[in-house]
Amino acid sequence: MADKVKLLEVNRLKKYFHAGKKKVLKAVDDVSFYVYKGETLGLVGESGCGKSTVGRTIINLYKATSGNVIYDGMNVQQKLSVRDLKKYKKKMQMIFQDPYSSLNPRMTVAEIIAEGIDNHAPGISRERKMEKVYQLLELVGLHSSHANRYPHEFSGGQRQRIGIARALAVEPEFIIADEPIAALDVSIQAQIVNLLRELQRGKQLTYLFIAHDLSMVKHISDRVAVMYLGQLVELSGSEKLYANPLHPYTKALLSAVPLPDPDLERTRERIILKGDVPNPLHPPCGCRFRTRCPEAKAICAEAAPEWRETERDHFVACHIYSACW
Repeated sequence: MADKVKLLEVNRLKKYFHAGKKKVLKAVDDVSFYVYKGETLGLVGESGCGKSTVGRTIINLYKATSGNVIYDGMNVQQKLSVRDLKKYKKKMQMIFQDPYSSLNPRMTVAEIIAEGIDNHAPGISRERKMEKVYQLLELVGLHSSHANRYPHEFSGGQRQRIGIARALAVEPEFIIADEPIAALDVSIQAQIVNLLRELQRGKQLTYLFIAHDLSMVKHISDRVAVMYLGQLVELSGSEKLYANPLHPYTKALLSAVPLPDPDLERTRERIILKGDVPNPLHPPCGCRFRTRCPEAKAICAEAAPEWRETERDHFVACHIYSACW
């Protein structure tokens, strides 16, 4: 991407939850990355690694424990005025994972899509508002006649299209897509991903695309960040990451992605991780991945690896790439 401009910067973000007496869940623990204007950054990892919490904290559904989220030069983790907060929420929207629970079953499709318009453009006439609702429905592959129906009358893929239309209603610049295809049939997933790509090109959108399916992330993302147990372990350009993963966890994830060539698929070696994901309330000392890592050494238990740039725009947190190894 020529003339890259950082639209979003996340600096040392932490989000902790209290989980009973003297127990703290470090869902997001010292995460830093940036997203360029017009790109898609994929954020991947196993369920429970904290990737959805990252998205919800960025958009202010959760208040960060510490760290900064800087959007277009504005630190949104500081106390914002009502005006600035409303402006920020208009620029950034979220598409949720489950289209069955993210839409209010008591509201018509028109009411769901128009809710954001009512909040951010309260003076708009009903005729202009409905015209915009119809345009959005057409844009996401639905028909204007669907406007007066209720969510239960639609399939999962159609509901997700309604969720996308709702996110687009306030004309945002940045969209956090929180596993938008995870609850859909495989046959529908590609349609939704293609729709998101078309919308990105047509409206110059920027995406944070959260997922656990690395094969789908490869097709939509310019860069990919890999997360494990609340921390980033690797970040690189999509092609570079898939061709030359550095972190042992990334290598294991990619080894599970099916190859289109049946001969290569038969001959390649899967990396099977030993053990289960540790309890996030009691993560391992040192490197959090060490208890499952096939390459772990003594240093991995003694100190947490540094987040370092091993080559241009390729970051990794692993002792293998430090002088201590």
